[in-house]
Amino acid sequence: MSTDLIELVQSLGQPRVLVLGDLMLDRYVWGDAERISQEAPVILLRADRREERLGGASSVATMLRALGAKVSLAGVVGNDVDGGRIREMLRDQGIDQDGVVADEDRSSTVKERFIGRAQQRHPQQMIRVDYEDRRPLEEPALGKLAGVIKELLPRVDIVLISDYDKGVCTPAILAAVISQCRALGLKTIVDPIRGGDYRKYHGSSAITPNRLEAGLATGRTLDNWSEIHEAAKHLQEKLDLEAAIITLDKDGMVLGRRDGRIKHLPTRPRQVYDITGAGDMVLSVLGMALAAGADYEPAITLANVAGGLEVEKIGVATVTREEILRDLWHAGHSPLSNGKLVLLDLLEQELEYRRKLGQRVAFTNGCFDVLHAGHVQYLKEARAQADLLVVGLNSDSSVRALKGTGRPVQPLSARAQVLAGLEAVDFIVVFDEATPLALIEAIKPDVLAKGADYSRDQVVGAEFVESYGGRVHLAPLAQGFSTTTLLERMRAA
Repeated sequence: MSTDLIELVQSLGQPRVLVLGDLMLDRYVWGDAERISQEAPVILLRADRREERLGGASSVATMLRALGAKVSLAGVVGNDVDGGRIREMLRDQGIDQDGVVADEDRSSTVKERFIGRAQQRHPQQMIRVDYEDRRPLEEPALGKLAGVIKELLPRVDIVLISDYDKGVCTPAILAAVISQCRALGLKTIVDPIRGGDYRKYHGSSAITPNRLEAGLATGRTLDNWSEIHEAAKHLQEKLDLEAAIITLDKDGMVLGRRDGRIKHLPTRPRQVYDITGAGDMVLSVLGMALAAGADYEPAITLANVAGGLEVEKIGVATVTREEILRDLWHAGHSPLSNGKLVLLDLLEQELEYRRKLGQRVAFTNGCFDVLHAGHVQYLKEARAQADLLVVGLNSDSSVRALKGTGRPVQPLSARAQVLAGLEAVDFIVVFDEATPLALIEAIKPDVLAKGADYSRDQVVGAEFVESYGGRVHLAPLAQGFSTTTLLERMRAA
């Protein structure tokens, strides 16, 4: 599964995402919690740093931008200094704020957190102070917001609703948005409020309540799997959802589908420092994956990983694709392929170390869909040209682009595992492009190996390798072996 998730991350692209919800400004005051005050039995924080981040729905937008999405944000700020600061930060991060409306009658929402360190240990949140107006949005701001959302919807791939119960996600607004999205064929994914009435989310594609929220919404105590499954089924049916997704912190998530299937998708244990922002991260990655065409199950599994990375950080923080990829690789790939399958940045570090030891690097590439004796002989020949061999392996989508929709016969995980079992192969790195040129330019092999059925002029990267003194080696091929011929014989048999 980790290999499939890596390919999903690599295929996320730059989806256009509209985030609707409650905009906030998060302030953090950091300092040393040194002693108890003489004035009262409270901890005295000696502040040394102040930081501002976007929170609420604007936090979701920030996370999406860090993941590479094109983001539009719809919501309300006050006509005040904090509202101006929110707009400034959105502009700095390249988030489209055409859907952000200023309301003269309300103040911007601000959450101020005080973070203390004690005896050089990991900092912990001590207290949070909220400045907010929770009244439901009224005219004329309500009409303005509905109008700008209607204009934005035809330009996006998915809509994420981040409802913090601060007055923006009114039943009227959500009914209009969900109806318009259905007409346009857009998914709407909702991170709901904590409350007992979820009728305003009726007709959305999916909702992502946590354990407590799902319990309140269904009138259940979710302390066993039977109750959790029933809650997911209840929410899906009552709200006419494609999927009800209940997040269960360290226990992962449960997915309830329209066809009645219920599945538990676990997550691995993490060192939890701060749960702030975990729900926003889950919503962001879930939206990214679904916009990229993923089904709910892999999308949720990927969101589990990103949410886990988020709780390892203090406050509302972003997570990048590179961090997710690195986590997936360490968690799932080393055992799968004996430590040979690596990310490019880690491979570059390893090769730098090996070169300092005087070792020379050979490189070759291919789909290696159905490994046969010809492949084995060829890889041995390539390995013999240097001290170690790096194999560039086409991703599944790259194979399909080259070979057609019927290929690969074996998924990336299986192809990588078989390659990793060969003594001649030292490292495997996956690439998603049509050619391995970018890999070759990053690795700078001493020897570029290719089969003798190619001429030197046909070898991708040959000119680049020779430009710094490397050489191209055309390895002789074993006669009588061909993946295409082998597949034809197998089909005939």
